[in-house]
Amino acid sequence: MPLQGPAGVIGPSCELCAQLAAEEVNADGGVLARELRFIVVDGGRRPEEVADEVGGLLAGGTVDAVTGWHISAVRNEVAPRIDGRVPYVYTPLYEGGERRPGVFLTGETPDRQVLPALRWLRREIDARTWGIIGDDYVWPHRTAQAVRRYAVPLGAAVAVETFVPLGTHDFTAALRRIESARCDLVVMLLVGDDAVHFNRQFAAGALDVVCSRFSPLMEENMLLATGADSSKALYSAAGFFESLPSAYGLDFGRRYAERFGTDAPVLNSLGESCYEGVRLLSELVRAAGSTELPEVSAVADSVSYEGARGLMHIRNRHLDQPVYLSIANGLEFDVLCQL
Repeated sequence: MPLQGPAGVIGPSCELCAQLAAEEVNADGGVLARELRFIVVDGGRRPEEVADEVGGLLAGGTVDAVTGWHISAVRNEVAPRIDGRVPYVYTPLYEGGERRPGVFLTGETPDRQVLPALRWLRREIDARTWGIIGDDYVWPHRTAQAVRRYAVPLGAAVAVETFVPLGTHDFTAALRRIESARCDLVVMLLVGDDAVHFNRQFAAGALDVVCSRFSPLMEENMLLATGADSSKALYSAAGFFESLPSAYGLDFGRRYAERFGTDAPVLNSLGESCYEGVRLLSELVRAAGSTELPEVSAVADSVSYEGARGLMHIRNRHLDQPVYLSIANGLEFDVLCQL
């Protein structure tokens, strides 16, 4: 999980959600009669450094499985180091297409998250001229490719596309391009603090008066950092929101607050995905009766469990889940509909 860098803003909620899942699993007998314990690896570092640490843990026989939230650039270094030796549950939303053996995925993909959200925005707010702003790595690039494919059948056009280095704070040039192109919707593919800086500068330039924003990676911590004055016409889509009025989500929020108190990091889809990752990993190993990957893979598509997002099932190593569209309302998200 990220403990530094642009995504570090979500690290504390990732850690607490994973801890809650582990405590609940252990209270229910653990995994194969063993206590579930973590070694936390800082996924906010350079991908090669993260992969080196994970590889060392595996080589020393220290870990039986790997899970957590980290960007796709890290996954693409970590997965080859794991190389199918242990189960690897990757929890973030991602660009889709991951097929390496032993990798299981709990996050949303563009076809289930971005496409239906853009279809709704095209229909309901008549967004026709789109801009794309993203960090310069695999998830934004691949998702931007999908957005361009989606635009044509929806009767929209991508007028401008800009990628910036991770950790960018100054978006002056990108905002100038968006304004010049007269975009009425910006698809934000920015991580953590980068999205916060973009949102503040977007609103400071009064672009929020004429242009809406949509992000598949905009969560409650980032919204708080953005501020109410900078969140006008800001949409997000995810499998979980703190404000989602479902029985599963409300019960999860109650347990989280009871365990960590009212001053704990705000719940959000990215941190909550780590809860799903630990729960899925535990259920896979329980169903297989083993941590060995061949046995785990053999039973994967039969696994289901009740998590914070509802009754979850595995299909082709991906979590089959509902996705919701929301709009920022001050410092909270109002859920508009299920996509």
